[in-house]
Order: sequence, then structure tokens, then C-alpha cells
Amino acid sequence: MSDRSLKMAEAARRAQRRLGSVPPATRDRVLERLSTLLAERRGALVDENRRDLEQAEADGVAAPLLGRLELSDSKLTTLIEGVDKLAQDRDLLGREVRKTELDENLVLSQVRSPIGVLLIIFESRPDAVIQIGSLALRSGNSVLLKGGAEALRSNRALIGCLRDAVAAEGLDADAVQEVEDRRAAQALLEHDRLIDLVIPRGSNELVRAIQAATKIPVLGHADGVCHLYLDSSADLETAVRLAVDSKCDYPSACNAVETLLVHRDFLPRFGPVARILTEAGVELRADREARAFCPQAVAVAEDDWGREYGALILAIRTVGDLDEAIDHIHHYGSAHTDAIVAADPEAQRRFLNNVDSASVFANASTRFADGFRYGLGAEVGISTGRIHARGPVGVEGLLTTRWLLEGSGQIVGEYGPGKRALTHRPLPVD
Repeated sequence: MSDRSLKMAEAARRAQRRLGSVPPATRDRVLERLSTLLAERRGALVDENRRDLEQAEADGVAAPLLGRLELSDSKLTTLIEGVDKLAQDRDLLGREVRKTELDENLVLSQVRSPIGVLLIIFESRPDAVIQIGSLALRSGNSVLLKGGAEALRSNRALIGCLRDAVAAEGLDADAVQEVEDRRAAQALLEHDRLIDLVIPRGSNELVRAIQAATKIPVLGHADGVCHLYLDSSADLETAVRLAVDSKCDYPSACNAVETLLVHRDFLPRFGPVARILTEAGVELRADREARAFCPQAVAVAEDDWGREYGALILAIRTVGDLDEAIDHIHHYGSAHTDAIVAADPEAQRRFLNNVDSASVFANASTRFADGFRYGLGAEVGISTGRIHARGPVGVEGLLTTRWLLEGSGQIVGEYGPGKRALTHRPLPVD
């Protein structure tokens, strides 16, 4: 492991301990300063991003990646709104989760605490720099950011905003650091005693490669194979709206729908759904039964099930009932986000209760699976794992807890059979 990566990780650890111990008002001011800097530097940020886009187009980068790479004026506005919300949210560091009197003048508290040093490795999306960086600052964590080479100029400019916001409040700017090359990122993956959590955001290949290369815990998801199920009771207009939005709003997003499951009894009404999807530019790949009601579709292949297209392509499968739809989701899905369109409350209830995914919706677009839309301010990513955090990960997902015991000289030898007894009396938390 290189001396440079070791120094980066050590500097991040030192900066984090300072960031995580200052009063909440200081972290508030850091985020307020970040919002101001993003607004003041808006023009320069868009210019740097335009240079990245021009280079990527010249290099032949695929259209879905170009969409992720773009840092539009509207995206910047959304980022600023997210930072403002985080600045206004209650600071959770040091907040008590529980408080217990073990004995008179012996009180145990469980309090929220930062995870520590985060290593984030992501592809294409420069807006992730601010989403992740602002959440790290709010939660008192240091963050090492490795973005894709295609967004180098954009990432550098945005990381500059984060570092300047930290330094403006007298804190160590090394709480936010840029990792510019792949070899440095690989070296950092070896520092399991200094880096506490790795969060990859990108392709299946990226996530699995990182999981195989480090002993550090990895949080995230490898696939975004999302489903929308049209129940026999589905309202046609709602089915059209949700199918189009879930697929077309942002096809390359991990919460875009990839497979449409259609109840056999809904098929006679399916024509308008297929027509409007086709008019929106979606290539339909359907099974034989569904193609009778959408002849414009091509035949679906077996490997289309469970496939993340990241483009305007949609697989369509006919199912006989709700249970068959749920079985398909559990077999082919990635436990990311799955939704039902149904007017029947019982069908909604069964779907919500029985689909084992990080986010499960009834009569809402899969595109709602997002930290900003959930009211988290932003997200560092979406986790489909079952340990620590699940779904969009915001501030609470970047916190752990510590135990604080305040006594008056007690020793363990004073307690036991025939001696003093521990009271374990619950106390109100702050």
C-alpha cells in the first residue's frame, strides 16, 4: 500500500474526529456556506461540466452515461435545495437513542455517532459529489471521493466547493478529499483500519469488483432490476402514467422500471399502455401472450428477465395472479424497488407486505425511490443489503452508536448475589 494513500486515510481520520466533535451549529454553518458557494459558482460549475461532456462525446461515451454525466442548471438547483434542507434538519450527532439507570448515580446512554471515514467510488454522476459530501458533513463523517475520469473537471470543481465550505468554518478541509486515479482508490481499499465503509455507486461490475477487493464493509447495490406489476384491478389511466414515468423519466437511473408484469385479465386493456410507451420511444420485448395485445413488441428472450437495461427498453411478462408476479420479482429482481398498480386494497396490501425489496410501492412510480424525494435531503446511495441500512441511505444510514457510562466510583465487584442489584430503570431521552 502506498505512502500517499496511507497519508490520505490518516488525514481523513484526523479531520473526521474534529468534524464529528464540534457543536451542531458549526456543521449547520458548513452546509449553509456550501449552499452559498454552489450558487455563487453556478456558472463556473456548468462550464466545467460542459468541458467534460464535450470530451466524453468525442470519446464516444454511450448516451445513457452522457445523461448521468450532465450537470444541468436544474440539477444544480436540486442539489442546492438538498443542501439547504440538510442545513435546516436537526443534527443527530450525540442524540440519545436510549438511557438507562443501572444504579443510583450510574447512568448508561446510547448516543448516535459518525461511522468515521467513508470511501465513495462512483461513475459518471458529478451531482453525487454534493449529495454524498453534504450527507457526510451533516453526519460528521470524512469522505474520500473517487469519481469517473469522464467527470474529472466537474468533480474537482464540486469537491473544491465542499473543501472551501469546511475550511471557512475553521475545520480541516481534509474531511473531504478527491481520489483522482484508480491506483490510489485500489490502495485505499487496503486500509481497513482507517477506512470504515466503502460505498460504490455504478455498474454491477464496479460493485462486485470492489466487494472482492477489500476487507472493508461495502454498502450498496449491484443491480437496479425494478418491476411494475399491473394487477387485474388496475385503473388504465394510472397504469399508463406510472408505466411511462417509471420507464421514461430517467431510463438510466437504478430506480427505473425494467420489467412490466401484466395480469392476464388486464391484457385486453393493455393496448393503450403499450402504444403510449412505444410513442415515448420505448422498445417493448414481450412474451407471446402479451404480443397479441401489443403487436409492435418484439419477442422477449429468457435473458431479458432480470436484466438492467438502463435504456428505453422494457421487458413484458404475462402472469396469472399476484402470487406469480411476486414469485417473478423474487426470482429475477434485485430487491431494489418494485411497485403495483391496483385499485383493489387487498392486492395492494398483499404486495406491500410480501414483496421483499428495499422499497415497495402501491400506485406510485418506482422513480420515487430516491433520498431527496424521501425527504432525506440527498442520498449516498441505495442499499439492497439487509444489514445496517436498506433503501436510500441518508444521514441516519451514516451513523452508528456509542455507549456512554457516567458513574460515581462504582465497581463491578459491588454487584451480584447477596450484594447490590442493578436497577436497569429506563430514563427519558433528550
